[in-house]
Amino acid sequence: MTDEPLKGREIIIEFYQVGPFVRVAAIDAKTLTEISIQGPRSAGEATLKRNALKRLEYVLKKKGLLK
Repeated sequence: MTDEPLKGREIIIEFYQVGPFVRVAAIDAKTLTEISIQGPRSAGEATLKRNALKRLEYVLKKKGLLK
């Protein structure tokens, strides 16, 4: 198991501010798998990005698209 299972994959990340929250969408370009999370604006971009990538990793593993 590697520390960076998404390394080398093209991931598109989008941030949308909705009131006091930020919606983050992460899309794996190879499989077209998309997830979205939301969090407080105060959490910061790095934290929200990390959480979105972890969620995408989880979904890809659950679907059997990532080992």
